Amino acid sequence: MQFSQQWRWFSVTLAYAAGAALPAWAQVQASGAPPEVKGWRAETVAEALPQPWGMAWLPDGRMLVTGKAGSLHLVAGGKVQTVPLNGLPTLMTGGQGGLLDIALHPADKGPTVRVYMTMANGNSAENRTILVQGSFDGKKVAGIKTLFSASPSKSGGQHFGSRLAWMADGTLLMSIGDGGNPPQRVGNMLARDQAQNLGSHNSSILRLTSEGKPAPGNPLAARAGALPEIWSYGHRNVQGLTVDAASGRVYASEHGPRGGDEINRIEGGKNYGWPIQTFGADYNTREPVGKPSVPGMADPLVAWVPSPAPSGLALYTGSAFPHWRGSLFSGGLAAMDVRRIELDKDGKVVRQERLNIGKRVRDVRQGPDGHLYVLTDEDEGRILRIVPDKS
Repeated sequence: MQFSQQWRWFSVTLAYAAGAALPAWAQVQASGAPPEVKGWRAETVAEALPQPWGMAWLPDGRMLVTGKAGSLHLVAGGKVQTVPLNGLPTLMTGGQGGLLDIALHPADKGPTVRVYMTMANGNSAENRTILVQGSFDGKKVAGIKTLFSASPSKSGGQHFGSRLAWMADGTLLMSIGDGGNPPQRVGNMLARDQAQNLGSHNSSILRLTSEGKPAPGNPLAARAGALPEIWSYGHRNVQGLTVDAASGRVYASEHGPRGGDEINRIEGGKNYGWPIQTFGADYNTREPVGKPSVPGMADPLVAWVPSPAPSGLALYTGSAFPHWRGSLFSGGLAAMDVRRIELDKDGKVVRQERLNIGKRVRDVRQGPDGHLYVLTDEDEGRILRIVPDKS
């Protein structure tokens, strides 16, 4: 890196540390941890949740929370109750695999609602990310069926992706990871190189109908050799996904390798670069994997070095913190924090700051009450609600 580039990067890092607004050219410069913010506190809503991964609210305000080892939990009034899952396919729980994200059909108002869950299916030698759907009647989830199965299959327990988000038109976005780090291979190539292969679901964000079929109008469907479910590609491992209901903009948080975690604005048909474009380095060689910016590929809104390991993403529209409205909130597994990314009216990054949680954060969502909720990644995880600290 030339001196001028080093100074430019260092200047941006200092600007973040001071909480300053960033110039337009700094949108794709890597930054470190932003400054810590005060004026909030975390209330415990529920605890003793076994390895929780995803959460969703029922129409009556109760919550459903997935457990990575294959359990589902109903949370109400601070109490946690296990929900039977009747007919769940074979679950692969090795490494990062397990029962992962959850979303409810937005049109269902009860008493029975359709429940969508992602999971690692298969065994250590052959597995893939799948989407299942069942019906929750208030006591159990029954009639579980597989709506979609990612292809090709892979081995090992890395990089399943697996976040879900509904769009305003009733279609469902689903993220799929690249399958693993070198020397992990899928087919005749390194797993990460599948990210530029439109004949593979791996490393992509899919856009599906509520029945798990390719959504009409997917922008890559007409391209020769492209799978019709793919909406965007070139992703390493997206574990945060949210839709801004007001603007329709889609945002995702993505794990890089050694450094290079990203926040991206996702647009249909675009290539997000992995592994050609990244700020990250190879775990084994510590050499750069790609270049920070490549013509024709979408640049991230934010790139972090070192990696906070982002998981869970929400766009805040509540009233408890008026100055937070319109900001993204990204959970951090390694950083044990939640990062606020302030956006302007055009969706460009203005500044960042962090809420120090002190525990690995697996998911961040805004609840129906307008508050932010945080799910901690522990053997006995907790649900935290973020409220103003008036002390």
